[in-house]
Amino acid sequence: MGWLAGKRPTDLGVRGGRLKPAPSTPNAVHSQVKGGIHAIEPFGYRASRHDAMEAIAQIVAGMKGARIVARSDDYLYAEFETAWLGFVDDVEFYAPPETKVVHVRSASRLGHSDLGVNRRRVEVIRARFSERGL
Repeated sequence: MGWLAGKRPTDLGVRGGRLKPAPSTPNAVHSQVKGGIHAIEPFGYRASRHDAMEAIAQIVAGMKGARIVARSDDYLYAEFETAWLGFVDDVEFYAPPETKVVHVRSASRLGHSDLGVNRRRVEVIRARFSERGL
C-alpha cells in the first residue's frame, strides 16, 4: 500500500441490514442514502443473488488497483489503490436476501474531496455489471 493509504477501517460490513453510513465529507457514495451528495442507486438484477455477487467479484477482481479483502454469499469488500500517491478507497457491496438489489458504499479513507472518483468507479462497475444481462 502507498504512503497515503490510511488505516483499514475496522467498522465496515453489514449491521442490521445496512452498510456503514457515509462520511460527512463528499468523497463517498452510498446506495442506502436517500438524496444528497452521497446518494447513488443500488445495482438491480434478475438472476440469482449468487450470480450477481459472483459477477461483481469478477468485475472488481479485474480492475486496476483492486484487491478483494472479504467475500461471502451476500457481501464483498474491496480496496482500490490509486496509482498516483497510493490513496485507498474502501468499496463494499451488499445483496440483502429477497430484494434483487446490490447496495454499494464506496469511500475514500483520507482527504476531503475525491474529485468524483468513487462515483465514477461505481458507475463503471455498474456498466460492466449491466453488460452481463443479469
